[in-house]
Amino acid sequence: LGIMGGAGMEPTISPPDTTAQQDSLFSMTDLFLISLITGLLTYWFFFRKKKEEVPDLPKMQTVAPPPRDSSFIEKMKKTGRNIVVFYGSQTGTAEEFANRLSKDAHRYGLRGMAADPEEYDLSDLSRLSEIDKSLAVFCMATYGEGDPTDNAQDFYDWLQEADADLSGLRFAVFGLGNKTYEHFNAMGKYVDKRLEELGGQRIFELGLGDDDGNLEEDFITWREQFWPVVCEHFGVEATGEESSIRQYELVVHTDVNMNRVYTGEMGRLKSYENQKPPFDAKNPFLAQVTENRKLNEGGERHLMHLELDISNSKIRYESGDHVAVYPANDSSLVNQIGEILGTNLDTIMSLNNLDEESNKKHPFPCPTSYRTALTYYLDITNPPRTNVLYELAQYAADTGEQERLRKMASSAAEGKALYLSWVVEARRNILAILQDMPSLRPPIDHLCELLPRLQARYYSIASSSKVHPNAIHICAVTVEYETKTGRLNKGVATSWLRSKVPAQNGSSSLVPMYVRKSQFRLPFKPSTPVIMVGPGTGIAPFLGFIQERAWLKQQGKEVGETVLYYGCRREREDYLYREELARFQQEGVLTQLHVAFSRDQAEKVYVQHLLKKNKENVWKLVNDGNAHIYVCGDARNMARDVQNTFYEIVAEFGNMSQPQAVDYVKKLMTKGRYSLDVWS
Repeated sequence: LGIMGGAGMEPTISPPDTTAQQDSLFSMTDLFLISLITGLLTYWFFFRKKKEEVPDLPKMQTVAPPPRDSSFIEKMKKTGRNIVVFYGSQTGTAEEFANRLSKDAHRYGLRGMAADPEEYDLSDLSRLSEIDKSLAVFCMATYGEGDPTDNAQDFYDWLQEADADLSGLRFAVFGLGNKTYEHFNAMGKYVDKRLEELGGQRIFELGLGDDDGNLEEDFITWREQFWPVVCEHFGVEATGEESSIRQYELVVHTDVNMNRVYTGEMGRLKSYENQKPPFDAKNPFLAQVTENRKLNEGGERHLMHLELDISNSKIRYESGDHVAVYPANDSSLVNQIGEILGTNLDTIMSLNNLDEESNKKHPFPCPTSYRTALTYYLDITNPPRTNVLYELAQYAADTGEQERLRKMASSAAEGKALYLSWVVEARRNILAILQDMPSLRPPIDHLCELLPRLQARYYSIASSSKVHPNAIHICAVTVEYETKTGRLNKGVATSWLRSKVPAQNGSSSLVPMYVRKSQFRLPFKPSTPVIMVGPGTGIAPFLGFIQERAWLKQQGKEVGETVLYYGCRREREDYLYREELARFQQEGVLTQLHVAFSRDQAEKVYVQHLLKKNKENVWKLVNDGNAHIYVCGDARNMARDVQNTFYEIVAEFGNMSQPQAVDYVKKLMTKGRYSLDVWS
């Protein structure tokens, strides 16, 4: 442009010789001017426009109006449905409950469909009244600290921003939560309240399922009161007994190209052979285990430290994030199920949805073998829910066993008590039930249809990406216990991870994984003090935090007080990462290390006792130093006891009443200064 400008100015500084010369010069000027203007216009309309539009392209794709398929209203009209059951599900339970409710509908002359809110445009809720006797049910699980599940995030965002008129909407909500968590059933409560605020008509009270108690019983109790209210509202009656309706049909493949058969992939066929980023729940990365060592020196438990290699995966993580791993079931359990049912587990089959309009064509990736399904896709170790028992009852040749199964699946008090004692408390999985009921021999395809999906397991990442950009560290304890029936039950993921030995070759050390972002974050300013409370494997995220603070210190940043309260059973048995912590303390990164050994003395000492012992220092850090508090580990007892201890410290040193102290701590949580990463 500079050169063109210079050429354009040339005539004005040239001496005027002759008219002819001037004419030719002016025509040259004209030429240059035209070129200049053309060039500017070309730049303006094409290049400049492109430059502005490029950053907007991804946005345009995400906010583009959804295709017609995303209208659940159109789908309901097309397929003659009048009840839609949406589910917000992280581990598959809410989806399972939604499927059960949608199947229930046929007993009342109604037709239901289960729907993933991620796949539909939920603003269509305002149009549901276009369908006669229509109803929207929401089975909403709460994840983490009161958060929506991944598949309900968009729905949650829409509800917060929506000013839709839902006055024609009839709805009901069942929430899935856990009372040991601070924000019990937050998502279910929010959806129920917000739909009413937008004008929706609640036709049945909010159900609050508690996974710390008996979630299955909570759901059954709510469900058996829900349907009579629906019947009364629409003036319909039950058409009779609950009947077994198959959702999928079996197709056995005798002549199939093995390259078209799934062998454990979660989404795309052959995705484990041909890995392509980005990696997520539907496309996990196969990470090599480069280290797997036992952490404890004694005791009956096996605590382990694993390192996963994420080189060349483009996976990014931050301290405090979670790593999800997809485990595999124990091959001996799979083989025993095959033997009991007299099945060739290597049969290649597909289970195809009988409802051709359904978005869910198969219950798991198909075609595949029964062996693959039972190993990678189905949960065979958890006690089955009552609907599974009900459906299986028809295959018990012995009438006594058939009645027992039906009773356990009933809503009668006696049946609920039997289910609780015989299945839940005895921790009987499907194999144990088949072993203890010799006449129960269901077709394996129906069993595969009924069993829930095997879910990914989440672990707090025990490393910092600033120090380990190409590795993710896991700290875990293997779960192993004897049941009331004398069987040895093993945790699926931890037993599987324990067997992952670093190897030069082969798949024996590969782990399908992805990273899930978390809100568990270090303060923005490195100079802010942190108080970390994490007994047992709850130390995991704090290893990442301390590594990061050490790195920041090396970069010349001012790093605030870094305080750790850690606990284990015995100093000589299970003091995890003792050497690493001692080194960090020596380097001055870990400014305080308080360790509670619960069983090294007559009276048990836990982390909360050490917090009380140092209460003055704790208060000073929190009140004067604006410290951030982090708690990781067991939700049921430890997290609750630690929180109560903070209430006591705040009340004593802040001269507050108990309610004021509770309010003070809750405000810390709201401000992101008291964070939890807990499990039950």
